[in-house]
Amino acid sequence: MADALEAVVVFCMRLGASTFRTAVACIVAFAPAAVSAEEGFDTEHIFGFMIGSDVGNQGEREFQTQTTGRFGKGAGTYRALEHEVELEIVPLPNFRVEVGGTVALHDITGVPDIDDRRQFNFQGLSLDLRYRLLGREHAPFGMTIAAETHGDRIDEFSGAKGRMYGTNFTLAFDRELIPNFVIGALNLIYQPEWARFEVSGLSERSSTIGAAFAGMVRVRPDVLLGGELRYFRQYEGIGLGEFAGQALFVGPTAYVQLSEQSRLTLSWSTQAWGRPAGSGANLDLVNFERHQARIVFGINF
Repeated sequence: MADALEAVVVFCMRLGASTFRTAVACIVAFAPAAVSAEEGFDTEHIFGFMIGSDVGNQGEREFQTQTTGRFGKGAGTYRALEHEVELEIVPLPNFRVEVGGTVALHDITGVPDIDDRRQFNFQGLSLDLRYRLLGREHAPFGMTIAAETHGDRIDEFSGAKGRMYGTNFTLAFDRELIPNFVIGALNLIYQPEWARFEVSGLSERSSTIGAAFAGMVRVRPDVLLGGELRYFRQYEGIGLGEFAGQALFVGPTAYVQLSEQSRLTLSWSTQAWGRPAGSGANLDLVNFERHQARIVFGINF
């Protein structure tokens, strides 16, 4: 059973940007026209790799699955996929809690500085806390602070076993540029990471800062289309020590409200520019991947 699941996942990971565009077109074409949109936007889940300032209403509960794929390094074959199952609740006004568990698949061959491996394992657990500081209904823009902490037994990039801990801090802003038609968003990101690898016994500390921009347009009452632009700088040490590399990712995002209770988000990003430290390359395929993709499905209950 595990071998069959792994084979299916590896096949899906081989799909490229053209398949993403075809999938979006099909979903938009067959999305139920009867689904009606509320006035304005609910930005909690409409973005792919970013977050909005909305956190849901008190008492809401949601089940969500999020699949993230990363493809391509400077040489060899690199495919990594994470599938996370999450439970979200809103116990208090403006405060959201999410707990999740992740399994990971790595298919790596001939990549410099990364051991070859083809494996499917339980990766780790996560806790995501979000608090909305400003709501768009009472302020010029929405603003939310988020902290997602994770503890892993598998390194998400190399697949090596060990103990990995990190927190993704995000300050999210969004604003309706044209009411009920166009919305823009900004995320400011800081990600400190700690890792101790089982086989080598080596310990590593790193940190990443970034800024991400997104715009979404309502093309149907139940469909939003847009894109995301994300820029990252990676450093050694959790305090932004020695510079390691930088990358700029650009790509499309689609959001579909499938029914009153269910939703789907699709996003694809390509590294448009990057540079590892001490190199004149036009892409940083040492610290980052060539392509990233994400599929998110959620349902209220």
